[in-house]
Amino acid sequence: MNIPGPEVRVDGGAGAIAAAGGLHTYQLQLHADHGPVVRFPLPGAGEVVSIADPVLLEAVAGIDERPERLFAFLDPLCEAGNLQVMPAEEHGPWRQLLLSVLAGRPSHERHFAQFTELVTDLADRWAEQAEEVEPAGGAVELDQPDGVQRASVALQKDLTALSLRMIGGYALGGEVADPDGVVAAFEDVLTAHLGRLYDAPPAAVQAARDARADAALAHLRATVDELVGAHRSDGRTDRSDLIGALVAAGERPARIRDTVMVTMLAAHHTTGVAVSWTLHLLGQHPDVAERVADELDQVLGTRPAPDYADLRRLRYLDMTLKEAMRLYPPGPYGARETSEALVVGDYEIPAGTTVFCPFWAVHMNPDYWPEPERFRPERFTPEEAAGRPRLAYIPFGFGPRSCEGAGLATVEAELMLAVLLKRFRFRPVPGHEVTPIERFVLWAADDIRMTVSLRG
Repeated sequence: MNIPGPEVRVDGGAGAIAAAGGLHTYQLQLHADHGPVVRFPLPGAGEVVSIADPVLLEAVAGIDERPERLFAFLDPLCEAGNLQVMPAEEHGPWRQLLLSVLAGRPSHERHFAQFTELVTDLADRWAEQAEEVEPAGGAVELDQPDGVQRASVALQKDLTALSLRMIGGYALGGEVADPDGVVAAFEDVLTAHLGRLYDAPPAAVQAARDARADAALAHLRATVDELVGAHRSDGRTDRSDLIGALVAAGERPARIRDTVMVTMLAAHHTTGVAVSWTLHLLGQHPDVAERVADELDQVLGTRPAPDYADLRRLRYLDMTLKEAMRLYPPGPYGARETSEALVVGDYEIPAGTTVFCPFWAVHMNPDYWPEPERFRPERFTPEEAAGRPRLAYIPFGFGPRSCEGAGLATVEAELMLAVLLKRFRFRPVPGHEVTPIERFVLWAADDIRMTVSLRG
């Protein structure tokens, strides 16, 4: 392959990834240095080809095979075979089953009132925190530039737990026990197994991570078993859309547990982090936040939450969420494995090559996104969107391996934003640094802490 890229390293590229701050940031650096098609060594996958041009990505859009080694960090979550890399002939029917459960608008509308209640419960809790803060001398750690002390919240922690409650009620038959503990358990498992891909910490550090991961995995499996057991105990087939569909399809118990586990991971990560990054950006751009709030006041009036039909009228909020997911895509990359030789632009890629799909780098490609680092929701007006290739914006992936729950996640995220922005103003916590890291999704290393105040 006569494709540009960095020099070969004896460490298989691990050092370069670590120096860049992770694979998610390394992809940006690679394409800035070498152009839209790059060859580079990736630990666990050998030499791969990365494509950051949406037009060139069309060449791999129909491929339904993923490289097993690249997604091996998810192996511990799956006992019946890693669901992320199952063969294409097995993946197709499984994907159709998930789409039948997760992608139906009637089911989204049917669960909307339940979603609204869950979001409102969180908003009530935040409001109580905000009202408890004393104007002076209160037991809070923050002093704002205007001299008024305000309550702070950990967006990522609270919103991923909320997302987990939502997917529990929607697809898993009921409330997920200890959602905060489940979110923390996933973090421990991913930290241990993702870290092993690109980093070699001291043996004692890795041993401690592994011990935490083992305990976390046991907790996750017990949680899933409780959900599946509750479904089976009463014999009802309507209690859980997903579990009921898997049982009806004749899936074996191990595959049912794996599917519930991965659904819990993907569903709470995607929605929770997307809303967290959106509020992070709005806190830095109060003018945009004010425009969203004005639209909410116009559409909702004095109502504290939208109806399902209102979401279509919240056009600027929708554009704001899309722009946030462009700048901080929930999943920063994907990958495919070629079964035959491909021609991509001026290059031929051999069969059996891992093709890296760097969603974040695609979203930051200046050829399609002028001033790509600027937060500007107006990029998603129909007029501007019409001038871009279809793969220029791929926050949920693309092709036969795209996210089955993308529509559901969007409904949940827009509802969460509508309720929270109708009620609160968000501002960054002074001195708190927000650093994106890779945790299957684009995670914030030390959460995203923001102050909340009632709009009044």
